[in-house]
Amino acid sequence: MKATKLVGILSIIAGIVLIVAGAVTWGTVASQLKAEAITVPGDSTFMNGAYAGKEVSGPLSAFAQADTINMHALKASEGKTYAELGTMAREAEAAGDTAAAEEFNKQRTTVMNGSFLRASLFTSVVAFGVAALVMGLGVLFGLIGWALTTIRPAVGRVEA
Repeated sequence: MKATKLVGILSIIAGIVLIVAGAVTWGTVASQLKAEAITVPGDSTFMNGAYAGKEVSGPLSAFAQADTINMHALKASEGKTYAELGTMAREAEAAGDTAAAEEFNKQRTTVMNGSFLRASLFTSVVAFGVAALVMGLGVLFGLIGWALTTIRPAVGRVEA
Protein backbone atom coordinates (compact mmCIF):
# COMPACT_ATOMS: atom_id res chain seq x y z
CA MET A 1 0.00 0.00 0.00
CA LYS A 2 1.36 3.33 -0.99
CA ALA A 3 2.03 5.98 1.66
CA THR A 4 -0.50 8.35 0.09
CA LYS A 5 -3.31 5.81 0.36
CA LEU A 6 -2.33 4.92 3.95
CA VAL A 7 -2.30 8.57 5.00
CA GLY A 8 -5.66 9.01 3.27
CA ILE A 9 -7.23 6.11 5.17
CA LEU A 10 -5.79 7.35 8.47
CA SER A 11 -7.18 10.84 7.71
CA ILE A 12 -10.63 9.42 7.05
CA ILE A 13 -10.51 7.49 10.36
CA ALA A 14 -9.32 10.61 12.20
CA GLY A 15 -12.12 12.60 10.55
CA ILE A 16 -14.74 10.11 11.72
CA VAL A 17 -13.34 10.13 15.26
CA LEU A 18 -13.35 13.96 15.33
CA ILE A 19 -16.93 14.19 14.04
CA VAL A 20 -18.15 11.68 16.63
CA ALA A 21 -16.21 13.35 19.47
CA GLY A 22 -17.54 16.79 18.54
CA ALA A 23 -21.11 15.52 18.26
CA VAL A 24 -20.90 13.74 21.62
CA THR A 25 -19.52 16.89 23.25
CA TRP A 26 -22.25 19.06 21.70
CA GLY A 27 -24.92 16.59 22.82
CA THR A 28 -23.54 16.31 26.34
CA VAL A 29 -23.39 20.07 26.87
CA ALA A 30 -26.87 20.53 25.39
CA SER A 31 -28.37 17.78 27.57
CA GLN A 32 -26.73 19.18 30.71
CA LEU A 33 -28.13 22.64 29.97
CA LYS A 34 -31.59 21.18 29.29
CA ALA A 35 -31.43 19.25 32.59
CA GLU A 36 -31.10 22.57 34.42
CA ALA A 37 -34.52 23.58 33.00
CA ILE A 38 -33.45 27.20 32.44
CA THR A 39 -35.74 29.49 30.47
CA VAL A 40 -34.48 32.78 29.05
CA PRO A 41 -36.51 35.55 30.76
CA GLY A 42 -39.11 37.43 28.74
CA ASP A 43 -37.17 40.69 29.07
CA SER A 44 -34.12 39.33 27.25
CA THR A 45 -32.79 41.83 24.72
CA PHE A 46 -30.23 39.54 23.02
CA MET A 47 -30.90 39.52 19.27
CA ASN A 48 -33.97 41.71 19.81
CA GLY A 49 -35.46 39.21 22.28
CA ALA A 50 -35.37 36.29 19.84
CA TYR A 51 -34.66 33.82 22.68
CA ALA A 52 -37.02 35.30 25.28
CA GLY A 53 -39.12 32.53 26.84
CA LYS A 54 -37.09 29.75 25.20
CA GLU A 55 -35.31 26.90 26.94
CA VAL A 56 -31.54 27.23 27.30
CA SER A 57 -30.22 24.32 25.25
CA GLY A 58 -27.72 25.71 22.75
CA PRO A 59 -24.99 28.30 22.37
CA LEU A 60 -27.21 31.24 21.42
CA SER A 61 -29.82 30.62 24.12
CA ALA A 62 -26.99 30.23 26.69
CA PHE A 63 -25.51 33.53 25.53
CA ALA A 64 -28.96 35.17 25.72
CA GLN A 65 -29.36 33.92 29.30
CA ALA A 66 -25.89 35.18 30.29
CA ASP A 67 -26.65 38.57 28.76
CA THR A 68 -29.94 38.80 30.65
CA ILE A 69 -28.30 37.81 33.94
CA ASN A 70 -25.82 40.66 33.46
CA MET A 71 -28.67 43.07 32.73
CA HIS A 72 -30.50 42.01 35.92
CA ALA A 73 -27.36 42.15 38.08
CA LEU A 74 -26.54 45.65 36.90
CA LYS A 75 -30.12 46.74 37.51
CA ALA A 76 -30.03 45.30 41.05
CA SER A 77 -26.78 47.14 41.78
CA GLU A 78 -27.89 50.37 40.10
CA GLY A 79 -25.19 49.92 37.47
CA LYS A 80 -22.36 49.37 39.94
CA THR A 81 -19.78 46.62 39.42
CA TYR A 82 -18.57 44.11 41.99
CA ALA A 83 -15.37 46.11 42.56
CA GLU A 84 -17.21 49.43 42.88
CA LEU A 85 -19.61 47.98 45.44
CA GLY A 86 -16.68 46.63 47.47
CA THR A 87 -15.09 50.06 47.56
CA MET A 88 -18.41 51.66 48.52
CA ALA A 89 -18.95 49.11 51.33
CA ARG A 90 -15.46 49.75 52.75
CA GLU A 91 -15.97 53.51 52.59
CA ALA A 92 -19.36 53.23 54.32
CA GLU A 93 -17.84 51.05 57.06
CA ALA A 94 -15.00 53.52 57.55
CA ALA A 95 -17.57 56.31 57.87
CA GLY A 96 -19.48 54.26 60.47
CA ASP A 97 -22.55 53.72 58.25
CA THR A 98 -23.03 49.99 58.83
CA ALA A 99 -26.51 49.95 57.24
CA ALA A 100 -25.16 51.32 53.95
CA ALA A 101 -22.16 48.97 54.11
CA GLU A 102 -24.52 46.01 54.60
CA GLU A 103 -26.67 47.09 51.65
CA PHE A 104 -23.62 47.48 49.40
CA ASN A 105 -22.42 44.02 50.46
CA LYS A 106 -25.85 42.51 49.65
CA GLN A 107 -25.74 44.11 46.21
CA ARG A 108 -22.16 42.91 45.82
CA THR A 109 -23.24 39.32 46.57
CA THR A 110 -25.98 39.59 43.93
CA VAL A 111 -23.49 40.86 41.34
CA MET A 112 -21.00 38.14 42.31
CA ASN A 113 -23.60 35.37 41.92
CA GLY A 114 -24.59 36.82 38.55
CA SER A 115 -20.94 36.76 37.48
CA PHE A 116 -20.60 33.11 38.49
CA LEU A 117 -23.74 32.15 36.56
CA ARG A 118 -22.59 34.09 33.50
CA ALA A 119 -19.18 32.44 33.61
CA SER A 120 -20.82 29.00 33.69
CA LEU A 121 -23.01 29.85 30.74
CA PHE A 122 -20.08 31.30 28.79
CA THR A 123 -18.18 28.07 29.44
CA SER A 124 -21.05 26.23 27.76
CA VAL A 125 -20.92 28.65 24.82
CA VAL A 126 -17.19 27.98 24.44
CA ALA A 127 -17.77 24.21 24.68
CA PHE A 128 -20.31 24.42 21.85
CA GLY A 129 -17.78 26.37 19.78
CA VAL A 130 -15.03 23.84 20.38
CA ALA A 131 -17.40 20.99 19.52
CA ALA A 132 -18.34 22.71 16.24
CA LEU A 133 -14.67 23.32 15.46
CA VAL A 134 -13.80 19.67 16.09
CA MET A 135 -16.67 18.47 13.87
CA GLY A 136 -15.59 20.88 11.13
CA LEU A 137 -12.03 19.61 11.35
CA GLY A 138 -13.39 16.07 11.16
CA VAL A 139 -15.16 16.87 7.91
CA LEU A 140 -12.01 18.50 6.55
CA PHE A 141 -9.81 15.53 7.55
CA GLY A 142 -12.30 13.15 5.97
CA LEU A 143 -12.36 15.09 2.71
CA ILE A 144 -8.57 15.29 2.58
CA GLY A 145 -8.36 11.56 3.31
CA TRP A 146 -10.86 10.78 0.60
CA ALA A 147 -8.91 12.92 -1.87
CA LEU A 148 -5.66 11.17 -0.97
CA THR A 149 -7.17 7.72 -1.47
CA THR A 150 -8.41 8.61 -4.97
CA ILE A 151 -5.00 9.65 -6.31
CA ARG A 152 -3.97 7.31 -9.10
CA PRO A 153 -0.45 6.95 -10.44
CA ALA A 154 0.14 8.40 -13.89
CA VAL A 155 0.21 5.67 -16.56
CA GLY A 156 2.60 5.90 -19.47
CA ARG A 157 3.96 9.20 -18.30
CA VAL A 158 7.32 10.08 -19.80
CA GLU A 159 9.74 11.93 -17.53
CA ALA A 160 11.99 14.41 -19.34
